[in-house]
Amino acid sequence: MKSIAIVIVNYNTREVLRRCLASIDEDEGIEIIVVDNASTDGSAEMVRSSFPAVTLRARSLNIGYGAAANEAIMLCQADAVLLLNSDVLLQSGSAQRLLEYLDCHPKAAIAGPRLLNGDGSLQPSCYPDPTPFNIFLEESSLGRLIHYLPGLRNLYLRTWHHDSARVVPWLLGAALAIRRDAFVTVKGFDERFFMYFEEVDLCRRLRATGWQTEFAPVTSLVHYGGVSTKQRYAEMQRRLYTSLQLFYQQHYSKNQLRLLSLTMILIGCARLVRDLLGYLCQPTGEARRELLASIKVQYHLLRQFILPLTWIRLSKNSHKIEEGSY
Repeated sequence: MKSIAIVIVNYNTREVLRRCLASIDEDEGIEIIVVDNASTDGSAEMVRSSFPAVTLRARSLNIGYGAAANEAIMLCQADAVLLLNSDVLLQSGSAQRLLEYLDCHPKAAIAGPRLLNGDGSLQPSCYPDPTPFNIFLEESSLGRLIHYLPGLRNLYLRTWHHDSARVVPWLLGAALAIRRDAFVTVKGFDERFFMYFEEVDLCRRLRATGWQTEFAPVTSLVHYGGVSTKQRYAEMQRRLYTSLQLFYQQHYSKNQLRLLSLTMILIGCARLVRDLLGYLCQPTGEARRELLASIKVQYHLLRQFILPLTWIRLSKNSHKIEEGSY
């Protein structure tokens, strides 16, 4: 492969997007496309004025992350695309090193770099398939305890050291180098996933057609995480649960879907008890407001998974969400 482009999907993260674009080495001559999902903070105007070489697609409506990424990737002429969240900072030469990795690994449709937190610590980015057991480990935080068990630590992707290349089920979508022809073959992201699980679904469909998703620590990128989604935490948590259900409807049996519901109900009950006790013990202040917000989220989780326990139906419009949620 000869070329790689950079695609960034943005929603209301103007200054973060500015830092992301500034971290891209102009001397590399890489095509850069930004899709702005109807931001109201002046993001599009900032790109036009400060980065005139960037191709900007300013949407009047928020079409969701996957749909925006599809639009930009289809515009590219490059052999590969580095798809970034706006809260990622690149190192010089990162895109080229990921392109070279894809070129040397012809079965890899997606390659993900090592991700770091803002303080330089490792940010886990490799994940197992979202089976009910793995979701229980992750959502209950029990999976983090595996980090302290040397015999199991390297067997569980969430706590693995992320120190060597390997094939994985899926990678965190903050920074993905994507082979464009493979992406086109599976028709890109499934746009029913407005937000969350779009990268899990993409990796799953690519794997079904013989491609691989690979962790490629040939470069390290800083990812701050959640800059856009933190603006509407409760709504984004509800979107996460809806996307999880949609993913199961697409890839798992009805019995596995019911088992997922039981797992999420157990997790929701435990969190609800935790948050209610914390709320009652917290007299005033920001902590009390955060606990109340979390209680509402857990209530929605329980309502969403209890009602359809015997039969989960997602209407054809269930993927839609209030404009401006991403």
